[in-house]
Amino acid sequence: MHLVDSHSHFDAAEFDADRGAALVRARAAGVVAQVVPAIDAAGWPTLKQVCAQASGLHPAYGLHPMFIASHRPEHLDALRGWLARERPVAVGECGLDFFVEGLDPEAQHACFLGQLRLAREFDLPVIVHARRAVDAVIAAIRKVGGLRGVVHSFSGSPEQAAQLHAQGFLLGIGGPVTYPRANRLRTLVATMPIEQLLLETDSPDQPGVRHRGQRNEPAHLLDVLDEVATLRGIPHEAVAAATTANAERLFGITVR
Repeated sequence: MHLVDSHSHFDAAEFDADRGAALVRARAAGVVAQVVPAIDAAGWPTLKQVCAQASGLHPAYGLHPMFIASHRPEHLDALRGWLARERPVAVGECGLDFFVEGLDPEAQHACFLGQLRLAREFDLPVIVHARRAVDAVIAAIRKVGGLRGVVHSFSGSPEQAAQLHAQGFLLGIGGPVTYPRANRLRTLVATMPIEQLLLETDSPDQPGVRHRGQRNEPAHLLDVLDEVATLRGIPHEAVAAATTANAERLFGITVR
């Protein structure tokens, strides 16, 4: 099986000590490609360098809403230059976070809309963070129009999932689905169109139940695959083939 980790912060400092070994473990698990989204402008050069060191690491550049205090209007201008020069597979991680206190919602909206417009301008998908903000994210996507992408670590309702599907957006499913008490998410994953599904780890964050309290890593995508296959009652190979095809289509990558 060839798998794509559609959301892995493999450039994070948590991997500095053993990034090469983690990559070997990922490939041994069948994870042959990772999409690596940025969080702030200061990290773009490191992310580029990490992704250049091995095949199958695909960079995305963007401005994460949780770091809104460090983002500046000129960073959007700088992002345009990075997109034009580097031609990454996506814009992101961008979005809205209404869970963490103290994150200016107006500044978040302005930064998010700016990135959505850049994605449309460069015909790139967007990788969206939406925490307690799915309706606002959907409204922004509709406002800009002409977009496609993925809402990673999706935790919304079936109705919101359907609205996103209608807008050309996939849903990223990761470690949270492995927790037995995540009833709404598990029901959604069991019934959603498989054409809307991507697998992710969000490494080094959001480990599944088997690795609770540990650093997450791309090799643990197998836990997500196992849970999704079990919930849907279909073979692991079928989930792997469908989600890999979805990632190839969305991000314009070829997985070997």
